[in-house]
Amino acid sequence: MSYFAHWKQYYEGHKLDAASVFDSQIQDGQRIFVGGGCGEPQHLLSSLLRILPNYKDLEIVQSLSIGALPEDWQDLEKHCRLKTFFVGPQMRKAVNLGYADYIPIYFSSIPSLFRYEGSWGIDVALIQVSPPDKHGYCSLGINVDSCKAALEVARVTIAQINPHMPRTFGDSFVHVKDIDYFVEYPEPLLENTFRERSAVAERIARYVSHLVEDGSTIQIGIGRITNSVLRYLDDKKDLGIHSEIITDAHLFLVKKGVITGKRKTVHTGKIVASACVGTDELYRFVHNNPEVEFYPIDYVNSRRLISQHEQMVTINSALEIDLTGQVCADSIGHQVYSGIGGYVDFMHGAARAPRGKTIIVMPSASSDGRRSRIVSHLTHGAGVVSSRSTVRYVVTEFGIAYLHGKTIRERALALISIAHPKFRERLLQEAKDLRYVYQDQILPPIYEPLYPGQWEAHQIFPGNVRIFFRPIKPTDERALQEFFYSLPDQDIYYRFLSAMKVFPHRNTQAMCNVDYEHEMAIVGVTGEIGNEKIIALGRYILDQKTNIAEVDFAVRTQWQRMGIASFMLHYLCEIAKSKQITGFTAYVLASNRNMLAVFHKVGYVVHSHLEEGIYEISFRFDEPAQVCITE
Repeated sequence: MSYFAHWKQYYEGHKLDAASVFDSQIQDGQRIFVGGGCGEPQHLLSSLLRILPNYKDLEIVQSLSIGALPEDWQDLEKHCRLKTFFVGPQMRKAVNLGYADYIPIYFSSIPSLFRYEGSWGIDVALIQVSPPDKHGYCSLGINVDSCKAALEVARVTIAQINPHMPRTFGDSFVHVKDIDYFVEYPEPLLENTFRERSAVAERIARYVSHLVEDGSTIQIGIGRITNSVLRYLDDKKDLGIHSEIITDAHLFLVKKGVITGKRKTVHTGKIVASACVGTDELYRFVHNNPEVEFYPIDYVNSRRLISQHEQMVTINSALEIDLTGQVCADSIGHQVYSGIGGYVDFMHGAARAPRGKTIIVMPSASSDGRRSRIVSHLTHGAGVVSSRSTVRYVVTEFGIAYLHGKTIRERALALISIAHPKFRERLLQEAKDLRYVYQDQILPPIYEPLYPGQWEAHQIFPGNVRIFFRPIKPTDERALQEFFYSLPDQDIYYRFLSAMKVFPHRNTQAMCNVDYEHEMAIVGVTGEIGNEKIIALGRYILDQKTNIAEVDFAVRTQWQRMGIASFMLHYLCEIAKSKQITGFTAYVLASNRNMLAVFHKVGYVVHSHLEEGIYEISFRFDEPAQVCITE
């Protein structure tokens, strides 16, 4: 008998309909594993649900249900107990009413739980696979996940053979001889799409795009915000994917030529995942596509493997974060909302990766706007999914907070600055009560609730030196102190017209907390976002009676004579003109020839008056000129 005939005979001899195989294999008290996500064997599960009232004390175990399981489990609870490793919408009601159980666990630990925990023996595994190829191999398709481990240890494996299941590469194959029964039943795979985009999600996505560099390998959770984040990466180059799940948003970037994997450290050129959650278009893309490889969850979520990816970026959402950086992502108080999944594995892996980044994204407030998601302490009963030590960036629609290497005081201020404006005063007071911040700490006056990101700009100077200019933030206080202390005494005298020796908190915090409307400060910085060094400062303060603003600026000595001061002055002029300010005035020591030269090249009619060694300089934006006038 040929090899083909041998496995084919086995296959034909073990085909049954669902009712027949369940009648012979299901018994009271059994534990039944069901493949989850969009690869759920819907026909097998629906057939099982119909006969559940005939049994007692069954257990159904699933990683994530988005398909056939009913939301109301009350009538079935006396026949079968549900257990899940991740609480999706289908099971949220049953879990929180006590009719089903949530198992908090890292997804990467599920296979070893099946293999090595004696109390976790699986009696029956229900999976869905593609039809066998000419060698007798079926593919687990879009949901390798923990299915492979389950079928390896189960006493009986029942596979729904579905021609709609894609044949995927990687470690997704199982031979028919390793399956006990086959139920041929074609049906469309489950599809999952995300709600329409929101303005909040778009703003968060825009900030996150600033953090993702060309050539990064990314992992991203699923949801409306993370879906928006992916779509905002369409101007990046050579991104790679190493992620639990891929979605249609990933496919969008593939079509744009953004995802190539060329710079991936591991599995170069390959999209690596454990499952798909999306639409039929995505499933057709992964079918027989060697660019995409699916592996079991314990491989994909291995912290050691994740950490080997240079520029590994992990982006996940949260439900709540406290002012010290503790993240709750799986519950709202005592109410379980989702699960741990691969959250922690990717956070730890990316944190250890060369140039890795961990990013938490979330709206600043609850959907009804009544509750801040940034809190002084987590809600009673909330679980800490990610500890204070692993979070680097937190992003809301109000900006980016960088926490890595920061003190509790610095973390609290950074998080308060990206909280919803209506909650900031309360959060600051609670932080003071907890002694997290200075008792005299202030917040910037709120004229516009959004940080003026439109005034961020990159500029190239001689020698291909790239400097990032942006409005100052409350979290720049220490960096601003360091900037002032770096200036020579002469520069300090020129800047302040006095021989200042110290720059205490009470002074620098006032300079960092501006309203961006009547007072503006622009800093030139180098280094990564959140870990920047200030090399230049330019600012103006408006006199609302005259509508003229007083302007000044300073540049670190080693960065002078590069045109930075001139750029800042012109940039401040553009900002001021956009706010209908009439012009600028400044006070400059007669001996400060460099600063005088900058003003005389500003491009407006410059009026200057010398008195006691100090020039009072002024110019209006409605008086452009090629020459200056000296009085």
